[in-house]
Amino acid sequence: MSLRHALLGLLSNGPGSGYDLLGAFKSTLSNVWPATQSQVYSELTRLADAGLIRVAEEGPRGRKTYEVTADGREELRHWLLEVAPDGYRRNDILLRVFLLGAVEPGEAREFMRRRAEIARSRNAQFTAMDEAMAWGDDALSVYGRLTLEWGKRFTRMQAEWSEWADEQIAAAQASSEGQADL
Repeated sequence: MSLRHALLGLLSNGPGSGYDLLGAFKSTLSNVWPATQSQVYSELTRLADAGLIRVAEEGPRGRKTYEVTADGREELRHWLLEVAPDGYRRNDILLRVFLLGAVEPGEAREFMRRRAEIARSRNAQFTAMDEAMAWGDDALSVYGRLTLEWGKRFTRMQAEWSEWADEQIAAAQASSEGQADL
């Protein structure tokens, strides 16, 4: 996912300032695409230079409110419907799991237990966020809730898988130790 398209998508729901967009990232997109202040403001400049957004209003202290242009809507539509998603080609957690044979089994198990705890903690955060939201029928509510639900289900799966992986490492360790005793 690109920051460019995330910003276009947020602006397609209505005008917003860099501050507003950064707040939307923190409150709704943080589980799928975090962004920093410098990233957001730099990308807004690039989007404006490309004619995909424009300044709708300038306020005090140089505050700019942006809106998406027709070209920006077309770019977003193209990306949403015609560009194949990248998917999960890179996952640093799974790369580490694949390489855990390089450390002691106890360390590998601790890694998996930490992953389970982190996943449970994130799931609790997402659940609390869901319960605190006043969901409506507007597009941001409907699709924001779908995204948040994915985060809740994904973190539940991560915790379950991490616990299973810990058991698998323990079983392999026990089997290995049993064979060494022979």
